[in-house]
Amino acid sequence: MPITAFLERNARLWPEDVALVERNPADQPDATLSWREYSLIQSTSSRKYRREMTWREFDNRANRFGNLLLSRGIRRGDKVALLLMNCLDWLPLYFGILKTGAVAVPMNFRFSAEEIAYCADLADVDVLVFGPEFVDRIREVRAGMRVRTYFFVRDGEAVVPDFAEDCLSLLRYCSADPPPVELSDEDDAAIYFSSGTTGFPKAILHAHDALMASAETEQAHHGQTKDDVFLCIPPLYHTGAKMHWFGSLLTGGRAVILRGVKPEWILRAASEEGATIVWLLVPWAQDILDGIESGKLSLSDYRLDQWRLMHIGAQPVPPSLVRRWLRVFPHHAYDTNYGLSESIGPGAVHLGVENIEKVGAIGVPGCGWEVRIVDEKGTPVRQGEVGELCLRGRGVMRRYYKNPEATAEVLTPDGWLRTGDMARTDEAGFIYLVDRKKDVIISGGENIYPVQIEDYLRAHEKVSDVGVIGLPDARLGEITCAVIQLKEGATATAEEMDEFCLGLPRYKRPKKIIFDKIPRNPTGKIQKNALREKYGAVRLVEAETTG
Repeated sequence: MPITAFLERNARLWPEDVALVERNPADQPDATLSWREYSLIQSTSSRKYRREMTWREFDNRANRFGNLLLSRGIRRGDKVALLLMNCLDWLPLYFGILKTGAVAVPMNFRFSAEEIAYCADLADVDVLVFGPEFVDRIREVRAGMRVRTYFFVRDGEAVVPDFAEDCLSLLRYCSADPPPVELSDEDDAAIYFSSGTTGFPKAILHAHDALMASAETEQAHHGQTKDDVFLCIPPLYHTGAKMHWFGSLLTGGRAVILRGVKPEWILRAASEEGATIVWLLVPWAQDILDGIESGKLSLSDYRLDQWRLMHIGAQPVPPSLVRRWLRVFPHHAYDTNYGLSESIGPGAVHLGVENIEKVGAIGVPGCGWEVRIVDEKGTPVRQGEVGELCLRGRGVMRRYYKNPEATAEVLTPDGWLRTGDMARTDEAGFIYLVDRKKDVIISGGENIYPVQIEDYLRAHEKVSDVGVIGLPDARLGEITCAVIQLKEGATATAEEMDEFCLGLPRYKRPKKIIFDKIPRNPTGKIQKNALREKYGAVRLVEAETTG
């Protein structure tokens, strides 16, 4: 069954229930304002701090956009790209694309002009739907793109550029009846792009059945009900946020789209909207804890008793972070989710809320998934040995679009996806992520896994974030370098960190300490390539810094 059927069902069963809420915290009213004063501001402002949409409105808008696309000659298999910041219209436009049988192509809102052009060409994009933040970038490269139609999603007083049409205005003249297109589970549904942390991204093609499998897996793992409220913070162009929300779609639960990641914005949204489920990235969870522990945030200012589940994915989660979180929020269920865009996002492996004593593991095979760990020859390794994590299930991608060579490198003939992540299992079958295969440091013949060192250093009271990379060395091949981001206001020396690392085996101790900010992409993954480019050629000595 296509995922669009659940949107149509929700519109029938709960037409007047709120499906989506958008919050713009940068425009959030001061807490001292009366409701009358706040309402006056909202009525005279072109940009709304809070907007909402019912299930009927959601489905109608998706239908209208689908019919607009059909009127412009878009047909099954054509590609329609979305280049938008998180907003109330994102998901209705996405579902409108799916309803036509066209392929939705979400784009990273951090793409440069060059990357927009590259990805549009790679995915054979016919229509580009974009917001005001991207006008200049698109204008710069538009002449060289094959895109034939541009739809502009107006925000506030933004002016429609001369090369585009006003999307939301056009929808008023389109039918709200479902587009007359019959979908099958085997139809192509979406192209997502790899994170691009090692260069230009690859285009990942998924079928409708993969989207449905992701929804079923998510709901099985976290038990969403109609009464749950999902606070959605990560970017919707990525599989993670959307596929977690799919669990709410299956049960008709409400979602709150938060445009901003400041700790106080997250807590206030959870409090005022009654959020029961929040998916965080590691940096956001760290910032919330740092704010609470430093006294900058007071839990007494928020109503959070209803918040039942906090879960994290997208990158390795330091066990020390989870222990800190549960000390502050002891009533929370906690889950770690593992997946890739190639496996339609989170859920291929999950810890399970009942397995909190196994914090540090990424978990066990997710609902509907098979997992194995293999050596270089593809032979399963023994328990405790490190090998490459492989996945098989309905959520595995069809292929890298227009890239058969890359597809052959990661997809086996019998349907296994080689993830590039190194992992091991314990005696109970729980899987522990060791590191990315490409990030393994080989120093003097020893394999060193940066994640293990990063987890250790994050336990230091002054450390906010850390990334470990290999630097070239004439004698050892590589040496281990720890780039450390200190907490705000903290000071430390390289010698202090060296002493702290005496608790590590000698060969794992960083040979070099650098203090700097840790670059992360929008899904929270450390951009190791940026650190390598910055420090791989130039050897720096930083004795002391202030965070």
